[in-house]
Amino acid sequence: MSGMKKVIKKYSAARALSGVLKILPHLSDQNILRILLIAQKASVNTAFKERIHVIEEKIRSGHPTLDIIRRLNKQLSPVPKKKLISNLFSNAMFEGTAKRQEIFAQEGWRPPFFFVLSPTMKCNLKCTGCYAAQYEKKDVITTELIDRIFKEAKELGIYFVTISGGEPFYRNDLLDMWEKHNDMFFLVYTNGTLINDKMAQRLRDLGNVAPAISVEGFKEETEKRRGPGIYEKLLEAWKNLRDNGVLFGFSATCTRHNAEVIYSDEFIDFMIGQGALFGWYFQYIPIGRKPDTSLMATPLQRAWARERLEQIRNTKPIILADFWNDGHLAGGCIAGGRVYFHINALGNIEPCVFTHFTKDNIKDTTIRQALRSDLFKEIQKNQPYSKNLMCPCMIIDNPQVLREIVEKTGARPSYPGAESIITENAPFLDEYAKQIHQLWDPVWVEKYDSGRKLKGLDAVAAASLCNDKK
Repeated sequence: MSGMKKVIKKYSAARALSGVLKILPHLSDQNILRILLIAQKASVNTAFKERIHVIEEKIRSGHPTLDIIRRLNKQLSPVPKKKLISNLFSNAMFEGTAKRQEIFAQEGWRPPFFFVLSPTMKCNLKCTGCYAAQYEKKDVITTELIDRIFKEAKELGIYFVTISGGEPFYRNDLLDMWEKHNDMFFLVYTNGTLINDKMAQRLRDLGNVAPAISVEGFKEETEKRRGPGIYEKLLEAWKNLRDNGVLFGFSATCTRHNAEVIYSDEFIDFMIGQGALFGWYFQYIPIGRKPDTSLMATPLQRAWARERLEQIRNTKPIILADFWNDGHLAGGCIAGGRVYFHINALGNIEPCVFTHFTKDNIKDTTIRQALRSDLFKEIQKNQPYSKNLMCPCMIIDNPQVLREIVEKTGARPSYPGAESIITENAPFLDEYAKQIHQLWDPVWVEKYDSGRKLKGLDAVAAASLCNDKK
């Protein structure tokens, strides 16, 4: 694209954004459709245009999508509302996509849509099975390094970053970094215990930070894994965020003991009542603190959860994503730089937050160089790992793939004991994967492997937009 065309495109997108912000205070059902039309015209991403069309169809058919948008408009304070549109949609999805496509056209590789940064592994809780528990607690990622990482990210068209840990709110300098990089959008996984009213006010004023607070279900399930008294602190954190109009959601790890609870109507209704506008589901993976395969949801539970998630999405006004069960909507595994990667607190660059093997450290390299590593190239070469995209993961769905990639590339464990996922736990995971494929291979053939176009509305599907080849 010539320099003049770039200027015109950017100017058009800016005008479109200005139009959206003018409409917001007077949001009606008709204006929501006008905003979608503006988004379609402003986007350079074919997949995003198609996704907008799907959203429009759902709104016209009475899908809860419309209620989600109404909730966003009603609950959010002015600054969070503005930053959601300007930073996440305009910068990350529009301008960022254009930059990533330009790199692809010039260099033949595409930067991912986002990445996860874990700036600390310090935490005030000791949750059973926490994947972060085995990392050293010394913070190696300095404020200056965080600043450099965010600058490098934007040069690659990455304006969306997830912050994890440890407990991110232990680091006060993150607030300053979020303010300095106020053109970016940050999703923060947190245990919520440090979000008092003062912190919620700061997040409201920043507007570009959305906490996802970890919860295991109701009080019994949450305190069984996270400790006594934690549930009351979560109730307080939710209230503080709700009262200040901050965009926030929940994060829930599915185990054998809480699957039926966290996918229940009662739990979802409760979280909506607390003010959560989105939710992320994770499967328990046997890594980290005393890995225990008996905590994993059974294949039957996982299959049931996938069906439940479809039902919830069609009936409840909340955005939900399941990092494993949504594989068919994201084109398979999104790790290894295809859609995202992870930088841990030691600076080691990992394929994802659950794949604790590494070849590079951000202190010694750049994001651009790390994304071209043999480890990431080998992962992307093997994606998808199976014809069945409902079984996307190289850890629990196709475990032989992870073993082969680690052996071929010489990737080292991120900490002593991380290799147990490919050694002592290998027999269990092989059997688990076999059962998952037995359950879902026939479903995949019947539902999705007939040449029909996949359609759906969820956050993980949106992540696949960054991988648009058009």
